[in-house]
Amino acid sequence: MADRGDPPEGPSENGASGSEDEYRSLVFDESFVRAARLQEFSAQERMGDHARAVRSLPGRAVRNGSRAALALVVLIALAFGAAVFMGFRHPYQTSVTRRTEPLRMTVVPLAPRGVVPAGTPAGLFASSPAAAFPEGAAGIALPVSRRTDNFSENQVYTALATAKDYLVASSLDLDVLGGNAVRPVEALLDPDQIEQFERSVNTPRDDGQHAATGWLVRFDPTEITPDPEVRVRGTLQYAEAGADTLEVVSDHTFAYVLHPAVSGPRQAGGASLFTVRREMRFRFDRDDLRLHRLEVQTSYVQAGPQSCPADTTGALRPLLAGERAVVRSPAGTDPYATGRPAAALCGTLAVSSPPDSRPAPPGPPAGTAASRP
Repeated sequence: MADRGDPPEGPSENGASGSEDEYRSLVFDESFVRAARLQEFSAQERMGDHARAVRSLPGRAVRNGSRAALALVVLIALAFGAAVFMGFRHPYQTSVTRRTEPLRMTVVPLAPRGVVPAGTPAGLFASSPAAAFPEGAAGIALPVSRRTDNFSENQVYTALATAKDYLVASSLDLDVLGGNAVRPVEALLDPDQIEQFERSVNTPRDDGQHAATGWLVRFDPTEITPDPEVRVRGTLQYAEAGADTLEVVSDHTFAYVLHPAVSGPRQAGGASLFTVRREMRFRFDRDDLRLHRLEVQTSYVQAGPQSCPADTTGALRPLLAGERAVVRSPAGTDPYATGRPAAALCGTLAVSSPPDSRPAPPGPPAGTAASRP
C-alpha cells in the first residue's frame, strides 16, 4: 500500500522519503527571495577564495531604523525652531536684573494750634472732613486696569491689588497699628528691602531711610489704643517706568480715633481724632508681579496732632484729647555741615471746616505741612 506522501505511481526509485517531498509544494517567489537575509554566492563567485558560502544582505529593519532616526532628528529640529519662535512671540518678556534701591522716606509731624478736641468716635468723624470718607479698605479703591505698552491688563491689576494690600496691612491692620506685629507688611516686600525694613523696625533712626513710620502706621501700645473704625480716602495711579517696570503711586488720608491706653472702662467722650496722610511710590518688576510683592521707593508722611520735637521714627506720638503741642524753637541748623541736613521738619495742623451735607470731592487732606525737601 502506497504511503499518503507517495505519488500514484509509487515511491521514487532514488529512495527519497515522503517527508522530504513535503517541501515540493513551496514556491520561492520574488518577494521571498528579496526578503532573504542570506544570499548564496554565484558559481563564478564561488570559484574565488571565499571563506563563506553565503553573504549577508542589508535587512529591511536596518533601512527602516535609519529612516526612523532621520525622522526623529527632523522632529527635534522642528520642535527647537518652534520653541525659539515662541520665545520671540511670547508676551511676557524675560525680567532684567535690576538693583533694588533703598526706601527714601520723610515723616512730618503736624502740630495743633490749640488744645486737641475730645469727643466720641461718631462725633469726631461727623465734625471733621472724614465724615464723607469710606470706612476701612473700601476707601482704597482701585482704578480701572488697562494694558500698557509692555504689561497686560492682568499685570496692571496685580500691581494695583498688591499696592492696596500693602496699604491695608500697613495702615489698617489693628495688630500693626498697635505695635504688636510687622509680618503682614514685611511679607509683601521685595526680599532686597527686608534688611532695611528690619533695621527700621528694630533700631529706627532719623536718617531718611530707617524710620519705622516710613513703612507703616504704628502707635506705642503703652500709650495709645486705636479704634477699629478707620476712615480712608485717596487715589491710586499707575504708569510704566520702563519696558520691565511698573510704578504705582498712592495718595491716601487715614482718619483714626485714638483712646488713651488705660486699664478699666474708657472715659466717655475721651477719644481724639488723628489724621495721617501717606503718599507712597511702589515699583514692580516682572518677578514682583508674579510673586505678589513690591518695592517701596518713596514714602512721604504727614501726621498730627503731634508735637514738633517728638521722636516719630519708631512710632507716631499723637497728642490726645485735652493736650497741647510743646512750644519750642526750631532746632539749630548748620549749613556748612556735610551729610544729610539735620533740620527738623514740622508743620501746623490746620483742619478745614466741617463738611456740609454734600459728599466731599477728592482733594488735599486736613492739614498743611512744610514743603518737601
